[in-house]
Amino acid sequence: RAPALGYVVRGSERTYFAGDTGLFDAMAEEVGPVDVALLPVGGWGPCLGAGHLDPERAARAAALLGPAAAVPVHYGTYWPVGMDAVRPHEFHAPGEEFARWARRLAPEVAVRVPAHGERVRLP
Repeated sequence: RAPALGYVVRGSERTYFAGDTGLFDAMAEEVGPVDVALLPVGGWGPCLGAGHLDPERAARAAALLGPAAAVPVHYGTYWPVGMDAVRPHEFHAPGEEFARWARRLAPEVAVRVPAHGERVRLP
């Protein structure tokens, strides 16, 4: 077992890439202030293991971190062949689910849900 790995990229703005992580109490304190949060909202298979963010927990993380903007990542890519026909919801929906949860739990955070391969420009 290894601890989750996330990191902050510092430049003219601070961007937090959460990696594969779960929600933890000291998240805001350990990460510090950020302008953008890239938050995982899904996984590669039909279920998430313990210690991972789903759309609701990622929205809670956005509320804790308080970035100006958040982008859901880590969903709809690595998926077992044929599972999109069996469980399309888990493959396609986590980004929009995150946006819905974030509107409720972190309304001050601007959420951008890009299509696969789409670039996101943040103000």
